[in-house]
Amino acid sequence: MKKFVLAAPALLLAACAHFPVQSPAPTTEAAPALTATETLHQSFMVLDSHLDTPANFHSAGYDFSKRGDFDVDGTHVDLPRMNEGGLDGGFWVIFTTQGPLDTASTNAARNIAILRQTSIRELAAKYSSDVELAFSAAEADRISASGKKIVFQSMENSYPLASDLSLLETFYTGGLRMIAPVHFRNNQFADSATDVTPAFGGLSPLGEELVREANRLGLILDGSHASDDTVRDMLERSTTPIVLSHSGPKGVYDHPRNLPDDLLKAIAEDGGVIQINAYGAYLEALTATPERLAAIAALEANFGTDTSKMDAATLAAFRDARKAIDKATPPPRSTFEKFMEHLLYTLKLVGPDHVGIGADWDGGGGVDGLKDVADLPKVTAALLGAGYTQEDIAKIWGGNLMRVMREVEAARTATLTSPQVLN
Repeated sequence: MKKFVLAAPALLLAACAHFPVQSPAPTTEAAPALTATETLHQSFMVLDSHLDTPANFHSAGYDFSKRGDFDVDGTHVDLPRMNEGGLDGGFWVIFTTQGPLDTASTNAARNIAILRQTSIRELAAKYSSDVELAFSAAEADRISASGKKIVFQSMENSYPLASDLSLLETFYTGGLRMIAPVHFRNNQFADSATDVTPAFGGLSPLGEELVREANRLGLILDGSHASDDTVRDMLERSTTPIVLSHSGPKGVYDHPRNLPDDLLKAIAEDGGVIQINAYGAYLEALTATPERLAAIAALEANFGTDTSKMDAATLAAFRDARKAIDKATPPPRSTFEKFMEHLLYTLKLVGPDHVGIGADWDGGGGVDGLKDVADLPKVTAALLGAGYTQEDIAKIWGGNLMRVMREVEAARTATLTSPQVLN
């Protein structure tokens, strides 16, 4: 069962028992009672397939155990807000930016990825009474039933693997269970949805090997950030269904990061799941203020635009300057209504057996009305209002994702137990 955080006036009074009590005694404000919809929401296993929160783990101002505030610190996820919003966990991301395809750069990215995985495991160790690493769908069920938060791991951008696919098994041993070949730019494995010119027309030969190795190990393949041709190649070559961990429909907004209807249908027909993101720039066209545009132009004139070529000190200065701009002239934001338009469109297109939610929390996600994970019950309320059943909503919040995980696990087991054919 989930842990409900409620006020405990008796405990507060007991803690003050050795101190004189003035008359009249101060009153303790009780936590507001949950509505019927909030109670229903808390009953579901609520998973998000793309939590970029590990990027905050070594920030001096971030404390997972304390409630943050997006308007103050820009964060979306921590333990108190997970409890408020009924978020049981999901896939915590090992992310590295795309850099040059040379040995020094990929070795540096490999080290960053190892440290990021280590930080996720450290979170689970430090807060072991509240969170736990999950290595299978069955373990996720057990962890959720115990009231703890589920910590799966995914890798966004396979760039740090370089050409050494044996590293994939190393990350798998450490808990990796989902892998995305590519991010904003083409790499050694595949074409990106947002690079200017395709390099391979889909997967590279090494990318095809990555798909085979992911299938063998039992890793969910993630097509978010991949070009349409890359996703088609993944569908053709993977022996298990694929997931889009944080994407959306081009039928609502024509952006390179969104996918056309025919490809979304193909993913669903193959048994996969489309996890809808809440990244405003992928939901609709947003126009920044002239002040913000001028500030960003000055930033780029000073630092350039290719972060992969910046040394550590320059990159830190660039990010600090960008944060200052965001605080002084906030970027335009999309709305909860627009997010729901994307979600409901995809549900109508492929059905509730093939849709989930990966809002891109702490990675740029969040919209007005869905500011952080504390707001997640609003999605359940909107789905109920749109006529979806409790069974449908349970699938959307985590059931579909875990169904794919079980299929991927079963394929791994079948591979391990199948007789080897000797030539």
